[in-house]
Amino acid sequence: MKFTLNIIAIFLGLLFTNAQTTYIVKGKVIDYHDKTPLKNATITLGKSTQISDSNGQFIFKSLPGGNFTLLANHPDCEPFSEEISLTKDLEITIQLEHHIAEIETITLHGTLKKANSLIVKSLDRSDIDRNSTENLGNILSSISGVGALKSGNNIAKPIIHGLYGSRVPIINNGVKMAEQEWGVEHAPNIDVNQFDHVDVIKGASALKYGSDAIGGVVVLEPAVYKRKDTIQGNVNLSGISNGKGVGLGINLFKTWENGWAIKTMGGFKKLGDLKTPNYNLMNTGLQNHSFGFTLQNNTYLQGISFDYSVTDSEIGIYRGSDLGNLEDFYKALTSDIPIYERDFSYTINNPKQDVQHHIAKISAFKRFENLGKFSVDYNFQYNHRKEYDVRRGELAQIPSLDLELFTNQININDFIERQYWSLETGIDLKYQFNYSTPETQARRLVPNYDQYSGGAYSVFKYKLTPKLNAEAGLRYDVTKYEVKKWYDLNDWENRYAQDFSQYYIKTEGNRVFTKPNFTYNNLSFNAGLDFQSSKNLDVKLNYAKVGRTPNIAELFADGLHHSAAIIEVGNMGMKNEDGNQFNLNIDGKMNVLEGLRFTVNPYLFITKNFITEIPTGIQNTIRGVFPVWSYQQINAKMYGLDVDAELKFNNHFEYKGNFSYVNGQDETNDQPLIMMVPTNFTNSLEFKNEQWKNFYFKVQQQTFLHQNRFPVYNPTIIIFENGVEVEKTLDLSTPPPTYTLWSLQTGFDFTKHFSAGLNVTNLFDTNYKDYLNRMRYFSFEMGRNIILNLKYNF
Repeated sequence: MKFTLNIIAIFLGLLFTNAQTTYIVKGKVIDYHDKTPLKNATITLGKSTQISDSNGQFIFKSLPGGNFTLLANHPDCEPFSEEISLTKDLEITIQLEHHIAEIETITLHGTLKKANSLIVKSLDRSDIDRNSTENLGNILSSISGVGALKSGNNIAKPIIHGLYGSRVPIINNGVKMAEQEWGVEHAPNIDVNQFDHVDVIKGASALKYGSDAIGGVVVLEPAVYKRKDTIQGNVNLSGISNGKGVGLGINLFKTWENGWAIKTMGGFKKLGDLKTPNYNLMNTGLQNHSFGFTLQNNTYLQGISFDYSVTDSEIGIYRGSDLGNLEDFYKALTSDIPIYERDFSYTINNPKQDVQHHIAKISAFKRFENLGKFSVDYNFQYNHRKEYDVRRGELAQIPSLDLELFTNQININDFIERQYWSLETGIDLKYQFNYSTPETQARRLVPNYDQYSGGAYSVFKYKLTPKLNAEAGLRYDVTKYEVKKWYDLNDWENRYAQDFSQYYIKTEGNRVFTKPNFTYNNLSFNAGLDFQSSKNLDVKLNYAKVGRTPNIAELFADGLHHSAAIIEVGNMGMKNEDGNQFNLNIDGKMNVLEGLRFTVNPYLFITKNFITEIPTGIQNTIRGVFPVWSYQQINAKMYGLDVDAELKFNNHFEYKGNFSYVNGQDETNDQPLIMMVPTNFTNSLEFKNEQWKNFYFKVQQQTFLHQNRFPVYNPTIIIFENGVEVEKTLDLSTPPPTYTLWSLQTGFDFTKHFSAGLNVTNLFDTNYKDYLNRMRYFSFEMGRNIILNLKYNF
């Protein structure tokens, strides 16, 4: 009996085993970092293959038992494989490493322009190549709402919606530049040819980059290379007619499939005296060197990178801006004939500036399945600025201003992204030391100081509906200055002795030594909505509450700023700026011809304790005659409008245009704000044909209207005419008249690797002055310039 029962049991077991010879495997394919479903992924088990649907799901309904290799592939992802043993029905989740996301999460160029309320405009690599000899300030001025504040053509810094300086941080490969950016004539120490694209964030909503980013942020990103075994590079050679100059740029990189990469870049540019349509601009030459090096190992899940770069610039300051007496100063402002002239020369004499900037950065990141992308970046910056005045004897070889700025910064950041939301949280820490040497034998424009600052921020984004995204950010900053400052006895007693006596240390002769110690706290936040009602209309609305700490010059500037040709006076009693900003951005598409795209961006900025610099007089010193500019705090209101349009006529012809208007009002004194960008508009028409060796031809017109809203600060002076004292009024206020500039660009590929481009600016050699150029008092702008670019890719 027992034997019979065992036989029956074995028989039933065999029947059961034979009935259960196949299994079901189902699952879902999702993105590793944001957990979104991935459509069209190919999943292979043995000889069976399935494709994931729109929800990322797949199912194998009848698979035999045994050991298999599971393979999953997606066009934008790294292949996935895993060994599995199939002894029962399985339900699995496959997480793929998204390569496109690898690029987009480290730049603004991809996701941030589309997925939130930030207002971003970009210049891509082709824009940079076509303008490879321009400085950053000039190249960005082609973007609506962005201008350039200049001290001659070689010194320019970006203005966004009428704001500039420390209100517009520049992010160089993830590093927030620290380079005495408070100076009007302190151009960014950057070689634009080292970057793949430049993004401009308009408005104060990018809290990640600091509470001082009231005007916006300029983000420069290098190229991200594919992980493969290759060596590539390019050489760019430029000839420049105005200044009879030359430019050279070299980029070389070696990559490996395992994620290692080495990159090196170098640049050189040399110009002689620039020329207006009618005369040479004496002592306006330039010599610039740049070098960069990167060693990195990056995969999608983790990476580490070391970066080093240096720029070294010697820049001549127009000789006619440094004048020895009131008669010459009055003549320079009222005559079209320069005070100083010479034949063309490459020699750079005094006045000039010599600036060197070093950046060393080490960064690392690692992705965690549940904690997101965690990154740590540390950078050290050294900025050495020397400005030379027109001095005699041995003093001619000694700079009148010699500043060394040492900056240490660390950023710790965590970025978590899911299907419907993302959260970015970080901490910024900075220590900065400025040393102004007494060996200049001149009054120090800014004092020695230590700056300690820290900030914490968090930005949350949520997808409310498929068409509506929301964003909110919060940031808190603390900044502390420890300053060592000498004052003239009269200035101290008249301006500060009563309110700041606690900082008094000692008196030596007619000078007072002080140690001011200030701590500033700022709370900033923003909220925004991004509504994409259809594929043809996207509306972004953003509000930001901003606070900005006064910079060191606004607090303590005291003396002659040689390369700006002005005397600057700060105010130790400055308070935090406190403002409210609103930005609306409407992006649209219309089916006109082959497609019309347009952007409308109105904005409003209302602020208390806004810091502005205005002319307050003329001072005759032993080193010449200079306007006095003083920092003041007021209540201000600014509003404006940017408009962009692109119309594609057919596959070869395209029109682009933009318009910018900004209105700034000093509400404390009921007058317009000074140095507001005049209303301007640009129109261009481009023909291109890829079949003709990528040939392109572009004609552009740019018009700046007369700025009819300006404050009047016109001091009176006494000069001698024919031996008689005469009172004269110096017009430092009236903006120049309307002007229009034409330019053209053309180029094509000789071969697969060799291309050429021609760029002509100020085509008709127009004689004009730029309201935002501090040198407009002394000279006209640069005339026609022809630039030939030859590029070889290998």
